[in-house]
Amino acid sequence: MEPTTGPAAPAPSFLPATPPAGTRSFASLLGLSMRRNGGRRSMSVIVVVLALAGVSMVAFPALTDVFNKYQQAHVPDRLSDPGYQQLWREHHIKVGQGLTRLVIDNDRVQVNVLVVEGTTLAALEAGAGHYVDTPFPCEKGNVAIAGHRTTYGRPFNKLNYMHAGDTVDLVTPFARCTYRVIRPFDGHDNPWVVQPNSYSVVGQKGVLGTGHWLTLTSCNPLGSDAQRIVLRLRLDKVTPITSKASSS
Repeated sequence: MEPTTGPAAPAPSFLPATPPAGTRSFASLLGLSMRRNGGRRSMSVIVVVLALAGVSMVAFPALTDVFNKYQQAHVPDRLSDPGYQQLWREHHIKVGQGLTRLVIDNDRVQVNVLVVEGTTLAALEAGAGHYVDTPFPCEKGNVAIAGHRTTYGRPFNKLNYMHAGDTVDLVTPFARCTYRVIRPFDGHDNPWVVQPNSYSVVGQKGVLGTGHWLTLTSCNPLGSDAQRIVLRLRLDKVTPITSKASSS
């Protein structure tokens, strides 16, 4: 039987299909709008807005770093002040006041920041803040500190580079408390990532309340607050301070 005669099927092609009659491509509509005065003005506004958004994305971290330096310079380091030391003993440090100096110094991470009391947005503009419901440095329990990772001085920017055995010093009016990063535990790495509502990592239940621990937290991934990165350390030694070395 002879095949039925009909229109030939279109041959495969790398060329874009021709739009149906009566329709225009986005490019042609854009070109038409640009030939009109109103369209040109609208496109100019869009270009300016996009350009400003791009500049803001790049400039914002740098601007927050400048603000952080101002904040750090104006949060008085009163750790060697006898009057302040008495307030420290009584746990009467107000939110936003300096509580301890946090120092990390290894071949991958270098940090030297004055940690303020509190983790409010305003307090964390100083760079790092102490969770008010956790013990003071050197005390029994789980001392918890939060810090920015990409803005406001970004003290915890390289928290993910910390390894087991690395140390973090918390300098108080009375002692330098040296905490050491512990090995991975409970089936996860250290540091590890949790959800933003996983408050148990800064809690005091179980061994966290009976040992001497330090927990550092920050946002994760870089530039996002979708998760939290957590680093757990154990108190390794306490070095008493009897001079103004507490501010070094």
